[in-house]
Amino acid sequence: MRVLVAPDGFKGTLTAREAAEAIAAGWQHARPGDTLDLLPLADGGDGLCEVLAREGDRWLEREVVGPLARPVGARALLRADGTAVVESAAACGLHLVPEQQRTPMVTTTFGVGELLQAVVDAGARRVLLGLGGSATVDAGLGALTGLGYRLREADGSGLKVGGGELHRLASIEVDWAPDLTHVEVELLADVETRLADAARVFGPQKGAGPAEVEQLTAGLAHVAEVMARDLPHGAGCAQLPGSGAAGGLGFGLAAALGARFVPGAARVAELVGLPAALADADLVITGEGRLDATSLSGKVIGALLERASGAGGVLVAAVVGRLDPPVPDQLTDVEPAAPAGAGDDPHAEVAAAAERLATRIGTG
Repeated sequence: MRVLVAPDGFKGTLTAREAAEAIAAGWQHARPGDTLDLLPLADGGDGLCEVLAREGDRWLEREVVGPLARPVGARALLRADGTAVVESAAACGLHLVPEQQRTPMVTTTFGVGELLQAVVDAGARRVLLGLGGSATVDAGLGALTGLGYRLREADGSGLKVGGGELHRLASIEVDWAPDLTHVEVELLADVETRLADAARVFGPQKGAGPAEVEQLTAGLAHVAEVMARDLPHGAGCAQLPGSGAAGGLGFGLAAALGARFVPGAARVAELVGLPAALADADLVITGEGRLDATSLSGKVIGALLERASGAGGVLVAAVVGRLDPPVPDQLTDVEPAAPAGAGDDPHAEVAAAAERLATRIGTG
Protein backbone atom coordinates (compact mmCIF):
# COMPACT_ATOMS: atom_id res chain seq x y z
CA MET A 1 0.00 0.00 0.00
CA ARG A 2 1.22 3.53 -0.81
CA VAL A 3 0.67 5.85 2.16
CA LEU A 4 0.93 9.62 2.05
CA VAL A 5 1.96 11.07 5.42
CA ALA A 6 0.82 14.70 5.43
CA PRO A 7 0.44 16.24 8.92
CA ASP A 8 0.50 19.76 10.26
CA GLY A 9 2.84 20.51 13.15
CA PHE A 10 1.89 19.50 16.69
CA LYS A 11 1.93 22.95 18.25
CA GLY A 12 4.59 23.37 20.90
CA THR A 13 6.01 19.87 20.50
CA LEU A 14 6.76 18.77 16.92
CA THR A 15 7.17 20.62 13.65
CA ALA A 16 5.24 19.31 10.67
CA ARG A 17 8.35 17.54 9.38
CA GLU A 18 9.12 16.03 12.78
CA ALA A 19 5.51 14.86 13.06
CA ALA A 20 5.67 13.28 9.59
CA GLU A 21 8.88 11.47 10.48
CA ALA A 22 7.43 10.21 13.77
CA ILE A 23 4.26 8.94 12.05
CA ALA A 24 6.33 7.26 9.34
CA ALA A 25 8.58 5.56 11.91
CA GLY A 26 5.65 4.09 13.82
CA TRP A 27 3.77 3.09 10.69
CA GLN A 28 6.72 1.26 9.15
CA HIS A 29 7.31 -0.62 12.38
CA ALA A 30 3.83 -2.13 12.03
CA ARG A 31 3.69 -2.31 8.21
CA PRO A 32 7.23 -2.46 6.81
CA GLY A 33 5.99 -3.40 3.35
CA ASP A 34 4.14 -0.14 2.72
CA THR A 35 5.62 2.67 0.65
CA LEU A 36 5.53 5.99 2.50
CA ASP A 37 5.66 9.48 1.00
CA LEU A 38 6.17 12.35 3.45
CA LEU A 39 4.57 15.71 2.70
CA PRO A 40 4.48 18.04 5.74
CA LEU A 41 1.79 20.73 5.55
CA ALA A 42 1.01 24.10 7.16
CA ASP A 43 -1.81 26.64 7.24
CA GLY A 44 0.09 29.89 7.62
CA GLY A 45 1.14 29.51 11.23
CA ASP A 46 4.33 28.24 12.81
CA GLY A 47 6.43 26.10 10.49
CA LEU A 48 5.28 27.68 7.22
CA CYS A 49 8.81 28.48 6.05
CA GLU A 50 10.14 25.02 6.84
CA VAL A 51 7.30 23.34 4.95
CA LEU A 52 7.86 25.47 1.85
CA ALA A 53 11.68 25.37 1.88
CA ARG A 54 13.26 23.58 -1.07
CA GLU A 55 16.77 22.97 -2.39
CA GLY A 56 18.18 26.20 -3.82
CA ASP A 57 16.26 28.44 -1.42
CA ARG A 58 18.13 30.57 1.12
CA TRP A 59 17.42 31.98 4.55
CA LEU A 60 17.50 35.65 5.46
CA GLU A 61 18.22 36.39 9.12
CA ARG A 62 17.60 39.74 10.80
CA GLU A 63 17.37 41.23 14.26
CA VAL A 64 13.98 42.95 14.49
CA VAL A 65 11.75 44.52 17.12
CA GLY A 66 9.92 41.73 18.94
CA PRO A 67 6.41 41.75 20.39
CA LEU A 68 7.58 43.38 23.63
CA ALA A 69 9.58 46.03 21.70
CA ARG A 70 12.85 44.27 22.49
CA PRO A 71 15.20 42.86 19.82
CA VAL A 72 14.62 39.29 18.65
CA GLY A 73 16.31 37.22 15.96
CA ALA A 74 14.00 36.33 13.08
CA ARG A 75 14.39 34.70 9.72
CA ALA A 76 12.48 34.47 6.46
CA LEU A 77 12.75 32.20 3.44
CA LEU A 78 13.88 33.51 0.06
CA ARG A 79 12.80 31.02 -2.57
CA ALA A 80 14.67 30.54 -5.81
CA ASP A 81 11.68 31.82 -7.82
CA GLY A 82 11.83 35.28 -6.23
CA THR A 83 9.10 34.62 -3.66
CA ALA A 84 9.73 35.32 0.02
CA VAL A 85 7.98 33.43 2.80
CA VAL A 86 7.55 35.26 6.10
CA GLU A 87 6.00 33.97 9.31
CA SER A 88 4.57 36.86 11.30
CA ALA A 89 5.11 34.79 14.44
CA ALA A 90 8.88 34.98 13.86
CA ALA A 91 8.68 38.66 14.79
CA CYS A 92 5.56 38.96 16.96
CA GLY A 93 4.76 35.40 18.03
CA LEU A 94 3.07 34.46 21.29
CA HIS A 95 5.95 32.07 21.94
CA LEU A 96 8.25 35.11 22.23
CA VAL A 97 6.34 36.47 25.22
CA PRO A 98 6.71 34.89 28.68
CA GLU A 99 3.32 33.69 29.88
CA GLN A 100 3.18 36.12 32.80
CA GLN A 101 3.81 39.08 30.45
CA ARG A 102 1.21 38.27 27.82
CA THR A 103 -1.16 41.12 27.02
CA PRO A 104 -2.05 42.53 23.60
CA MET A 105 -2.35 45.95 25.19
CA VAL A 106 1.43 46.40 24.82
CA THR A 107 2.59 43.90 22.18
CA THR A 108 3.47 45.11 18.69
CA THR A 109 3.84 43.86 15.11
CA PHE A 110 6.65 46.37 14.42
CA GLY A 111 9.14 43.61 13.59
CA VAL A 112 6.86 42.17 10.91
CA GLY A 113 7.17 45.43 8.99
CA GLU A 114 10.94 45.30 9.36
CA LEU A 115 11.03 41.71 8.10
CA LEU A 116 8.83 42.58 5.13
CA GLN A 117 11.13 45.44 4.18
CA ALA A 118 14.15 43.17 4.55
CA VAL A 119 12.87 40.55 2.09
CA VAL A 120 11.88 43.25 -0.41
CA ASP A 121 15.35 44.79 -0.11
CA ALA A 122 16.74 41.31 -0.77
CA GLY A 123 14.89 41.18 -4.09
CA ALA A 124 11.55 39.53 -3.34
CA ARG A 125 8.74 40.58 -5.68
CA ARG A 126 6.11 38.39 -4.08
CA VAL A 127 5.67 37.71 -0.38
CA LEU A 128 3.69 34.96 1.29
CA LEU A 129 3.00 36.15 4.82
CA GLY A 130 1.68 33.65 7.34
CA LEU A 131 -0.60 35.23 9.93
CA GLY A 132 -0.76 32.52 12.59
CA GLY A 133 0.61 32.52 16.13
CA SER A 134 0.83 36.24 16.91
CA ALA A 135 0.81 37.83 20.37
CA THR A 136 -0.78 41.02 19.09
CA VAL A 137 -4.03 42.90 18.56
CA ASP A 138 -2.71 46.13 17.04
CA ALA A 139 -4.45 46.15 13.61
CA GLY A 140 -1.03 46.01 11.97
CA LEU A 141 -0.14 49.53 13.13
CA GLY A 142 3.19 48.30 14.45
CA ALA A 143 4.02 46.70 11.09
CA LEU A 144 3.16 49.91 9.25
CA THR A 145 5.44 51.85 11.59
CA GLY A 146 8.19 49.32 10.91
CA LEU A 147 7.70 49.91 7.19
CA GLY A 148 8.06 53.68 7.59
CA TYR A 149 4.50 54.95 7.86
CA ARG A 150 4.07 57.83 10.30
CA LEU A 151 1.25 57.26 12.78
CA ARG A 152 0.17 60.41 14.61
CA GLU A 153 -1.87 61.28 17.67
CA ALA A 154 -4.09 64.36 17.66
CA ASP A 155 -1.27 66.58 18.99
CA GLY A 156 1.07 65.48 16.18
CA SER A 157 3.21 63.20 18.32
CA GLY A 158 4.02 59.68 17.21
CA LEU A 159 1.64 56.92 18.27
CA LYS A 160 3.10 54.50 20.81
CA VAL A 161 3.05 50.78 20.10
CA GLY A 162 0.54 48.28 21.46
CA GLY A 163 -3.15 47.55 21.26
CA GLY A 164 -3.82 49.79 24.22
CA GLU A 165 -2.94 52.84 22.08
CA LEU A 166 -5.28 52.16 19.14
CA HIS A 167 -7.88 54.69 20.25
CA ARG A 168 -5.27 57.47 20.15
CA LEU A 169 -4.60 57.18 16.41
CA ALA A 170 -5.54 60.40 14.63
CA SER A 171 -3.86 60.10 11.23
CA ILE A 172 -1.50 58.02 9.09
CA GLU A 173 1.06 59.72 6.86
CA VAL A 174 2.07 57.68 3.82
CA ASP A 175 4.68 60.03 2.34
CA TRP A 176 7.46 58.47 4.38
CA ALA A 177 6.55 54.88 3.47
CA PRO A 178 8.45 52.96 0.77
CA ASP A 179 6.81 52.33 -2.59
CA LEU A 180 5.87 48.65 -2.57
CA THR A 181 3.41 48.74 -5.47
CA HIS A 182 5.70 46.37 -7.38
CA VAL A 183 5.44 43.72 -4.63
CA GLU A 184 2.55 41.25 -4.42
CA VAL A 185 1.71 40.29 -0.85
CA GLU A 186 -0.46 37.27 -0.07
CA LEU A 187 -1.78 36.94 3.48
CA LEU A 188 -2.09 33.28 4.48
CA ALA A 189 -4.84 32.99 7.08
CA ASP A 190 -6.33 29.95 8.80
CA VAL A 191 -9.41 31.82 10.04
CA GLU A 192 -12.13 33.93 8.46
CA THR A 193 -12.63 36.15 11.51
CA ARG A 194 -13.28 39.77 10.61
CA LEU A 195 -11.63 42.75 12.27
CA ALA A 196 -14.61 43.62 14.47
CA ASP A 197 -14.40 40.21 16.16
CA ALA A 198 -10.62 39.95 16.45
CA ALA A 199 -10.32 41.06 20.07
CA ARG A 200 -13.23 38.94 21.25
CA VAL A 201 -12.03 35.80 19.48
CA PHE A 202 -8.27 36.08 19.92
CA GLY A 203 -7.70 38.57 22.74
CA PRO A 204 -8.22 36.19 25.68
CA GLN A 205 -5.71 33.63 24.39
CA LYS A 206 -3.17 36.45 24.12
CA GLY A 207 -3.72 37.62 27.68
CA ALA A 208 -6.56 40.15 27.43
CA GLY A 209 -9.21 40.30 30.14
CA PRO A 210 -12.87 41.25 29.55
CA ALA A 211 -12.32 45.01 30.00
CA GLU A 212 -9.28 44.92 27.72
CA VAL A 213 -11.22 43.01 25.06
CA GLU A 214 -13.84 45.75 25.12
CA GLN A 215 -11.19 48.48 24.80
CA LEU A 216 -9.41 46.64 21.98
CA THR A 217 -12.66 46.13 20.09
CA ALA A 218 -13.43 49.84 20.26
CA GLY A 219 -9.85 50.64 19.26
CA LEU A 220 -10.00 48.39 16.20
CA ALA A 221 -13.23 50.05 15.07
CA HIS A 222 -11.58 53.45 15.42
CA VAL A 223 -8.49 52.36 13.47
CA ALA A 224 -10.69 51.01 10.68
CA GLU A 225 -12.23 54.47 10.26
CA VAL A 226 -8.83 56.18 10.13
CA MET A 227 -7.41 53.65 7.66
CA ALA A 228 -10.47 53.95 5.41
CA ARG A 229 -9.74 57.68 5.21
CA ASP A 230 -5.92 57.74 5.07
CA LEU A 231 -4.77 54.57 3.31
CA PRO A 232 -5.17 53.79 -0.40
CA HIS A 233 -6.93 50.45 0.06
CA GLY A 234 -8.48 51.07 3.47
CA ALA A 235 -12.14 51.30 2.51
CA GLY A 236 -13.92 48.00 3.07
CA CYS A 237 -10.90 46.03 4.31
CA ALA A 238 -12.43 45.53 7.77
CA GLN A 239 -15.18 43.43 6.19
CA LEU A 240 -12.85 41.01 4.44
CA PRO A 241 -12.82 37.43 5.75
CA GLY A 242 -9.55 37.00 7.62
CA SER A 243 -9.13 40.71 8.40
CA GLY A 244 -9.14 39.84 12.11
CA ALA A 245 -6.36 37.24 11.80
CA ALA A 246 -3.26 37.97 13.90
CA GLY A 247 -5.18 40.69 15.72
CA GLY A 248 -5.80 42.64 12.52
CA LEU A 249 -2.24 42.49 11.19
CA GLY A 250 -3.49 41.39 7.76
CA PHE A 251 -6.10 44.14 7.83
CA GLY A 252 -3.45 46.82 8.20
CA LEU A 253 -1.32 45.39 5.40
CA ALA A 254 -4.33 44.99 3.13
CA ALA A 255 -5.35 48.60 3.76
CA ALA A 256 -1.87 49.98 3.13
CA LEU A 257 -0.44 47.68 0.45
CA GLY A 258 -3.45 46.08 -1.17
CA ALA A 259 -2.32 42.72 0.19
CA ARG A 260 -4.89 39.99 -0.38
CA PHE A 261 -6.12 37.25 1.92
CA VAL A 262 -5.89 33.62 0.81
CA PRO A 263 -6.79 30.43 2.72
CA GLY A 264 -3.43 29.39 4.13
CA ALA A 265 -3.86 25.61 4.20
CA ALA A 266 -5.21 25.47 0.66
CA ARG A 267 -2.43 27.72 -0.66
CA VAL A 268 0.29 25.64 0.98
CA ALA A 269 -1.30 22.44 -0.33
CA GLU A 270 -1.07 23.84 -3.83
CA LEU A 271 2.54 24.99 -3.43
CA VAL A 272 3.84 21.65 -2.10
CA GLY A 273 2.06 19.55 -4.71
CA LEU A 274 -0.63 17.89 -2.61
CA PRO A 275 -3.01 17.20 -5.55
CA ALA A 276 -0.40 15.12 -7.38
CA ALA A 277 0.61 13.31 -4.19
CA LEU A 278 -3.02 12.39 -3.48
CA ALA A 279 -3.40 10.93 -6.96
CA ASP A 280 -0.67 8.37 -6.16
CA ALA A 281 -1.85 7.48 -2.63
CA ASP A 282 -3.93 4.54 -1.44
CA LEU A 283 -4.28 6.08 2.02
CA VAL A 284 -3.45 9.40 3.66
CA ILE A 285 -2.34 9.85 7.27
CA THR A 286 -2.60 13.41 8.50
CA GLY A 287 -2.35 14.88 11.99
CA GLU A 288 -2.19 17.89 14.29
CA GLY A 289 -1.75 18.63 17.96
CA ARG A 290 -5.45 18.76 18.80
CA LEU A 291 -8.38 17.60 16.69
CA ASP A 292 -11.52 19.55 17.57
CA ALA A 293 -14.45 21.39 16.04
CA THR A 294 -12.16 24.02 14.47
CA SER A 295 -9.99 21.50 12.62
CA LEU A 296 -12.18 21.43 9.54
CA SER A 297 -12.42 25.20 9.22
CA GLY A 298 -9.37 26.65 7.50
CA LYS A 299 -6.92 24.22 9.08
CA VAL A 300 -4.68 21.62 7.44
CA ILE A 301 -6.95 18.64 8.12
CA GLY A 302 -9.99 20.39 6.69
CA ALA A 303 -8.16 21.46 3.54
CA LEU A 304 -6.69 17.98 3.08
CA LEU A 305 -10.07 16.27 3.46
CA GLU A 306 -11.54 18.61 0.88
CA ARG A 307 -8.75 17.80 -1.57
CA ALA A 308 -9.01 14.08 -0.87
CA SER A 309 -12.73 14.13 -1.53
CA GLY A 310 -12.05 15.57 -4.96
CA ALA A 311 -9.29 13.06 -5.68
CA GLY A 312 -11.44 9.99 -6.05
CA GLY A 313 -12.30 9.78 -2.37
CA VAL A 314 -8.93 8.49 -1.13
CA LEU A 315 -9.28 7.47 2.53
CA VAL A 316 -7.82 9.73 5.23
CA ALA A 317 -6.91 8.75 8.78
CA ALA A 318 -5.19 10.82 11.46
CA VAL A 319 -2.73 10.68 14.31
CA VAL A 320 -3.36 13.57 16.70
CA GLY A 321 -2.02 14.71 20.02
CA ARG A 322 -5.44 15.02 21.63
CA LEU A 323 -8.96 14.36 20.42
CA ASP A 324 -12.08 16.31 21.29
CA PRO A 325 -14.98 14.08 20.15
CA PRO A 326 -16.77 13.56 17.93
CA VAL A 327 -14.50 12.28 15.17
CA PRO A 328 -15.32 13.97 11.85
CA ASP A 329 -17.22 11.64 9.55
CA GLN A 330 -14.72 12.27 6.75
CA LEU A 331 -11.89 10.60 8.68
CA THR A 332 -11.60 6.83 8.37
CA ASP A 333 -9.91 6.51 11.76
CA VAL A 334 -8.16 8.62 14.39
CA GLU A 335 -5.56 7.66 16.98
CA PRO A 336 -4.65 10.08 19.81
CA ALA A 337 -1.01 10.08 20.89
CA ALA A 338 -1.26 11.84 24.25
CA PRO A 339 -4.86 12.19 25.53
CA ALA A 340 -3.62 13.62 28.84
CA GLY A 341 -1.14 16.01 27.23
CA ALA A 342 2.30 15.66 25.69
CA GLY A 343 4.94 13.92 27.76
CA ASP A 344 8.72 14.05 27.73
CA ASP A 345 9.09 12.37 24.32
CA PRO A 346 6.41 13.57 21.86
CA HIS A 347 8.19 11.86 18.95
CA ALA A 348 7.90 8.48 20.62
CA GLU A 349 4.26 9.12 21.57
CA VAL A 350 3.29 10.01 18.01
CA ALA A 351 5.23 7.07 16.60
CA ALA A 352 3.49 4.68 19.01
CA ALA A 353 0.09 6.10 18.04
CA ALA A 354 0.92 5.67 14.35
CA GLU A 355 1.94 2.08 15.01
CA ARG A 356 -1.39 1.39 16.76
CA LEU A 357 -3.27 2.97 13.87
CA ALA A 358 -1.32 0.98 11.27
CA THR A 359 -1.95 -2.26 13.14
CA ARG A 360 -5.65 -1.55 13.37
CA ILE A 361 -5.95 -0.62 9.71
CA GLY A 362 -3.88 -3.63 8.73
CA THR A 363 -6.21 -6.01 10.57
CA GLY A 364 -9.40 -4.16 9.65
